[in-house]
This record gives sequence, structure tokens and C-alpha cells, in this order.
Amino acid sequence: MKLFAGLLLAVSLSTAGCASPAQRAPVAANASATLSGDLAHPDATTGWVRTELYFGLGLADGHDGVDEAAWRAFLDKEVSPRFPSGLTVIDAYGQWQGKQQSHPERLRSKLLVLLYQDTPAQREAVDAIRSAWKAKTGDQSVLRVTQPADVSF
Repeated sequence: MKLFAGLLLAVSLSTAGCASPAQRAPVAANASATLSGDLAHPDATTGWVRTELYFGLGLADGHDGVDEAAWRAFLDKEVSPRFPSGLTVIDAYGQWQGKQQSHPERLRSKLLVLLYQDTPAQREAVDAIRSAWKAKTGDQSVLRVTQPADVSF
């Protein structure tokens, strides 16, 4: 099914520009790719960041760790209330070598992507999410990567 959906998307994208000029809708000279914006989704931003959080769910063999239902419960309880205007979760696979480990562990993972105005309160919310995960799972770490972001909606 995924293959069919991927092929359908590829065909759709490859034929998107095939309409004749007469069939295409006219575009205003001053049209913008952004929405008019609101506080949560501004049409132009300054001082925003992109934070990625990497959560280990358990060993890649799937025999232990956090299942999808527990992940969604964590997302609903700890993440969504702190970032209600939106977020992205990506299934991932990674490796982690803890302080007392001789070899890295291969882990099922989730990558959480947050875009937000860079304020002390928002950074504290990110740290609270990391702390909640470590308390829930006993993990030593939740990797955080934060970079400036040029965002428009």
C-alpha cells in the first residue's frame, strides 16, 4: 500500500505542471505563499527556533520499551499541552551508547520537531518534556538540537 501511495504521489507531482497555460488559474502579481497569520502562525517571524528531540523507545528488536500507545499517551499528556499549536513526530531508528555501556544499543526512536518563538518559557517547556520522559522511562538522556529558524505560514 505504501508503494502504491508513493507511486501515486510521484505521478501526481510529475504531471502537476502539464496543464496548458489556458487551463492554469491566473496568479496575482503580488500573491504570497504565506497565510495572513495569527499569533500562533505568523506570516513573518523573528526570533523563532527549531528544536528536535530524540526519544529512544526501546531496542530495535522490539522486545521491550515503550509501545505506540504509551508514546501517544506521553505526547498527549506532556507535549501537546505545552505546544498546542503544532508539532511533528517522525519514526526513527538510532544508536545510543550510555556511559556504562561497552557497545551502542540500536533503538526504535521518535524524533519530535517543534517550531516556536524563542522565549525562556518555551525553552523551559522543552526541558520539562525531556525531564518527564527521563522520569517515565529511566533513560539517561533525550537529545535536544535547537537552531534558529526562518518560519512563515
